Amino acid sequence: MGKILVLQHHRVETPGTIADALAGAGLSWDSVRTFDGEPVPRDLAGINGLVVMGGPMGVYETARFAFIRDELALIESALKVRKPVLGVCLGSQLLAAALGANVRAGGTRELGWHQVRLSSEAKEDRLTRGLPQTFTAFHWHGDVFDLPRGAVALASSAMTPIQAFRYAESAYGFLFHMEVTAEAVAAMVREFGDEARGAGADADGIIAATARHIPELSSLAATVFSRWAGLVSASQP
Repeated sequence: MGKILVLQHHRVETPGTIADALAGAGLSWDSVRTFDGEPVPRDLAGINGLVVMGGPMGVYETARFAFIRDELALIESALKVRKPVLGVCLGSQLLAAALGANVRAGGTRELGWHQVRLSSEAKEDRLTRGLPQTFTAFHWHGDVFDLPRGAVALASSAMTPIQAFRYAESAYGFLFHMEVTAEAVAAMVREFGDEARGAGADADGIIAATARHIPELSSLAATVFSRWAGLVSASQP
């Protein structure tokens, strides 16, 4: 059985439906809760894949969050030995930074339910082929990044040019939250309510829209994450 390491940066930003896909592929996973002070491993010995979750901090806030440097080093080591990597929101920003891309504060915060458009390259990608060209996904980010050199852009939104990308064969970054459940959306809105109000987002409207959008998003997530889990299984010796 393969094992996945999950880096978790906040208690409400859990693996969600990613965990379901891992279990369905017969993969186990252990989490490192950096928000609780758990140390980031120096290497991925005995680990077959790396999942990096979202969080409220920025990639560039290494003075406040020393573990970010350790995570970047771990991601770089995973890329070097071609172990599959899956980054979500902050995780996608960390992956982009590890690949040398510029990560910075965006002009506005993209919060709530917004449409995502897949690129033409996504039609042939292992994870996203067969998905609808446009769908509504959950977003909670203020930072954006450039497409890393050598990466393939997979998705965009009206506010953010790079919403998803692939590097090499098995490293993927998704800025939007495909992994969320209805409970996770509600928890994020409660936990980060001040951020939503500061950005002028309608917290009640976000919660109300969840019932409309979560069924399709969960179905798409099951497809994408089970395919990524398949990459992990295929990469084992």
